[in-house]
Amino acid sequence: MSARILIAVTHLLGIGHLVRARQLARALAGAGHEVTLASGGMPDGKAAEDYRFVQLPPVRTEGTDFRNLLDENGETATPERLAARRERLAALARELSPDIVVTEHFPFGRRQLAGEFLALIAAAKAANPRALVLSSIRDVLVAPQRPDRLAEAAERIATLFDAVLVHGDPQVLPLEASWPVTPEIAGKLVYTGYLAELPALPGTPAESSGMILVSGGGSAAALPLFDTALAAARLLPQRSFHLLIGRGVAKADFVDLRQSAPDNARVEWARPDFPALLAGCALSISQAGYNTVLDLLQAGRPALLVPFDAGNETEQALRAAALARAGLARIATVAEGPQALAAAIEAALAQGAPPTAKVDLDGAEGTVAAITHLLAGRS
Repeated sequence: MSARILIAVTHLLGIGHLVRARQLARALAGAGHEVTLASGGMPDGKAAEDYRFVQLPPVRTEGTDFRNLLDENGETATPERLAARRERLAALARELSPDIVVTEHFPFGRRQLAGEFLALIAAAKAANPRALVLSSIRDVLVAPQRPDRLAEAAERIATLFDAVLVHGDPQVLPLEASWPVTPEIAGKLVYTGYLAELPALPGTPAESSGMILVSGGGSAAALPLFDTALAAARLLPQRSFHLLIGRGVAKADFVDLRQSAPDNARVEWARPDFPALLAGCALSISQAGYNTVLDLLQAGRPALLVPFDAGNETEQALRAAALARAGLARIATVAEGPQALAAAIEAALAQGAPPTAKVDLDGAEGTVAAITHLLAGRS
């Protein structure tokens, strides 16, 4: 049964939300559905494949200040820009009359953009009263501290949403580890498995052999990790380090990193063959973002996770702890300094490769199956 599916996503800091939404769009388009992906974050420069991609007037944030939305020039997003986004989403819903609307992260997050998500849902329901409304979320969420905001999210799930697609494995990390799952929410959860993107590049570059590969996702949030890794490299001159810097890092910061690197550390921009480099490295040092962790699980290499925890962020710490409990990675922190990181590197190298991960990484197939089941139930 083919369906018209409209997915709405806005990434504000890194690009993880958009990466996951693109994987979702590809999986559903590959199953024969007519998919449109509307993105409200900064453009990533990638072309859509077998789905339609619509770029909204973008917004972003500076660091972990998610309350203040900025435009592409770093200026405060105007009411006119936000209104244009709302109208574009509503117009898409009227144009497509979708069978399914998927809101990535909302209503568990993106509260500052609630108006446009609610406008999208209302327009979709007006165009097609039988449309299913689904929320798409990662394995770990950051729950608000205020009870009224938890209640608001729960009410929206109960009244507006038909199901919540959880792109994770409950045997590894159930949603209740990060979010208070009420009976109303529990009844709508559908675990799909992790949305892992299978590496498409054959072979392993010889340059990665024996390397300590340091990566930090697509944002500037990893700058403290890069600085500490370079300091640790100075303490371990017998080891070779390879730092891959995400495109969200300012060019001036990249130049500073490269100029401060010791002779045993190579610094370059992130590369598309990252999964292949990862597969051949002696040790990976990274944060614990969703997509990075999935790359690690597929590569099966020794790993040190340094979770991003600024601004009361708990997502990566919870995910890293789950992997550490399973024996799949070790944890280090930037706060402990370069000497502690150097010692953790030696310990991880001595421990060797982790056991084979027993984690459901077939989230693409799981999501397609979930959509098929939900459509059949609607009929």
